[in-house]
Amino acid sequence: MNRDPFAVLGLDREVLTVSQLNGRARVLLEDVFSSIWVEGEISNLARPASGHVYFTLKDSGAQVRCALFRQNAQRVRQALKDGLAVKVRGKVSLFEGRGDYQLILDTVEPAGDGALRLAFDALKEKLSAEGLFSAERKVALPAHPQRIGIVSSPTGAVIRDIISVFRRRAPQVELTLIPTAVQGREAINQIVRGIRLADAGGFDAIILARGGGSLEDLWCFNEEAVARAIAACVTPIVSAVGHETDVSISDFVADVRAPTPSAAAELLAPDSSDLHRRLESLQRRLLMRMQNRLAHDRLRLEGLSKRLRHPGERLRQQAQRLDDLDMRLRRAFEQRLNLRKHRLAHLETRLAGQHPGRTLAMLRQRIDSLAERLPRAMREGLKARRLQLQNQMQTLHIVSPLATLSRGYSILLDERGNAIRSAGQTRTGQRLTARLGEGELQVRVEDNHLTPVTLSLLD
Repeated sequence: MNRDPFAVLGLDREVLTVSQLNGRARVLLEDVFSSIWVEGEISNLARPASGHVYFTLKDSGAQVRCALFRQNAQRVRQALKDGLAVKVRGKVSLFEGRGDYQLILDTVEPAGDGALRLAFDALKEKLSAEGLFSAERKVALPAHPQRIGIVSSPTGAVIRDIISVFRRRAPQVELTLIPTAVQGREAINQIVRGIRLADAGGFDAIILARGGGSLEDLWCFNEEAVARAIAACVTPIVSAVGHETDVSISDFVADVRAPTPSAAAELLAPDSSDLHRRLESLQRRLLMRMQNRLAHDRLRLEGLSKRLRHPGERLRQQAQRLDDLDMRLRRAFEQRLNLRKHRLAHLETRLAGQHPGRTLAMLRQRIDSLAERLPRAMREGLKARRLQLQNQMQTLHIVSPLATLSRGYSILLDERGNAIRSAGQTRTGQRLTARLGEGELQVRVEDNHLTPVTLSLLD
């Protein structure tokens, strides 16, 4: 491309396409501003999956888009974040696809914290020291609110999302919108006024809501006046400002912080279907408990009725029981007497059988029998031991290394008499002993195929 983007423009009013115009403008900007330093404050920082970094660099009067591509972003040691003041170096260019004026950066250096971030940290430290963030000041949200005040913008997706959640989960809850501006200097007084009106409105809870945005867009929720209005609010208040990653002073002061407006609505919207199911379950449990109690009392009453009898019937039962015990006592005495008689006869029989003469005759007969069995048992034991010894000798001969050597094999032993099991245990030139089935041989390792052969010619 021609380095002079206007050299080809003739006096006949050349007509350019949009692509040609943007291309020539990009070349012109990159030629004039090829490497410049710019100082400002980071805003709207974005890190897509590509690894590139995009943000807006601004001061009190203007802003410019910046692109820091991945290979340069990896060299930046400072953690980039919104509100950080930096000095950047790069070239001025133009994104031809959209005609956006931008800086293509190669260096980013810190220049101290930005004014907004410093103001945020200063106010946060001040209010925290006063105890406005302490857990003791926070009020629990009602479990089943009936009336909820919403301090937010009447336009936009925020109020629609909140209404949608309540319509789906708890349509019986009454919602009241206190419309306020949620961006700009005029929004501060309107938000303070809205919070005070909602606190005086007799609501069960209040939602302070706004959609996402940059740090300066959300700044009205970082103002001291708004924070003190929230702290002075008696009604439980939920702060739902920005997206999940956005943090504001109002989040710290409020009773509860919700990551999004929809999440705030879900915190305060009891699911009506769950309530109906719980009510039906409680009704079933109550009915079952009543039925069980009535059945138990009925059985107890029947039992008491059966136990309530005439005294004469009770006396007749006792007399019958006395007669039964008398008969059982007589039978038990007779059975006990007969048992003792049988036991006495049995003991007399055992005593007669234990006469000493009879015992001596039985012992003499047993000794004669054992004397006859002892020699036979000794002969059979010796025969079994001899057969076992022969079997063990045969087994030992089978597994003996000598038997293996007799079949033509040999065992290699080193200087210490240790058996050689692998070539790795030898070295070239090493002398070994080969034990054969009959005799031994002295051998030398010529090559173990593991190390180069370096035999001495004089060996």
